[in-house]
Amino acid sequence: MKADLHPKNYRLVVFKDMSNEYSFITKSCIDTKETIKWEDGNEYPLVKLEISHTSHPFYTGKMKLVDTAGRIDKFRSRYAKK
Repeated sequence: MKADLHPKNYRLVVFKDMSNEYSFITKSCIDTKETIKWEDGNEYPLVKLEISHTSHPFYTGKMKLVDTAGRIDKFRSRYAKK
């Protein structure tokens, strides 16, 4: 293997989905300013996510109600033939 291929700060990091409080730990080299105490009692860097596989509509099968009518009306009014 090549020497010095991986970043030096490759470590365990906790990723937390803020929409449903789901957390998981994995290795990453992302820079963070916050830390969190994990279930094993150790403190790890924390990355806050807006969406993860536990809250994404594709994986959950539940669609969130989005203001599509407003966006469709804006599109039609912007590109309507005059």
